[in-house]
Amino acid sequence: MTTRPRALVTGASAGIGRNFAEHLARTGHDLVIVARREDRLRALAEELGAATQADVEVLVADLGDDVGTAAVADRIAAGGIDMLVNNAGYAARGRVAELDPDALDAMLRVNVLALSRLSAAAMKAMTAAGRGTIINIASGTVFMQVPGNAGYGSSKNYVMAFTRHMQIEAAGTGVRVQLLVPGVIATDFHEVAGNDIANFPPERVMQADDLVVASLRALEMDEPVCIPSLPEIRDWDNYVAAEALVAKNCSRDRPAARYHGA
Repeated sequence: MTTRPRALVTGASAGIGRNFAEHLARTGHDLVIVARREDRLRALAEELGAATQADVEVLVADLGDDVGTAAVADRIAAGGIDMLVNNAGYAARGRVAELDPDALDAMLRVNVLALSRLSAAAMKAMTAAGRGTIINIASGTVFMQVPGNAGYGSSKNYVMAFTRHMQIEAAGTGVRVQLLVPGVIATDFHEVAGNDIANFPPERVMQADDLVVASLRALEMDEPVCIPSLPEIRDWDNYVAAEALVAKNCSRDRPAARYHGA
């Protein structure tokens, strides 16, 4: 009997996370689905089990608190997880001078702290097993500076930087780490963040299932960074090359000539 791989998906009750769960179940994965809303998780588990014969384990957890995050990290550490999709996250927006500090703190707990802890648990378990896949989801806003988006955008810049470090550390371990960078996706994410998907031009809005298919195809193609609507991967390579040029000169024994005075 062939053992099916098992994927753990956070934020699986809606949006991108739900689409990942649906697609993975259809393509031969068993699942652990994680979210706060038990009713939605159990309905999804029943639906996927009936449609695909996947074994779907429900793990109700709030990644905004330490207890919930620890429960998911413990499940990963217990073994049997072949793929982690770190999807849970949301946006608390507002100009820096007007940000609700409690809302900012709550968002960072999910977007940054929980993702870091689950990534660490998965890296440890998968490195020991010599195989596994981790997908961390950032945002196209990492490349933009938009008033009112400092908190959310910066949290996703953290995800990008953390994941790129993970990729370097994963080399030679058998663990694959993907950085997934969505643009505007047609989910309820924007409504929850106080926006409306109708405010975006249709040509900028991607369907969640298309995003998921692109992510999984990028894994097959060994592309460590997936920006689904980016026409050429060399555009990312050029970005990295420009970054390396700055990095080469950011630590020297004296200031640049322009700071030496007239």
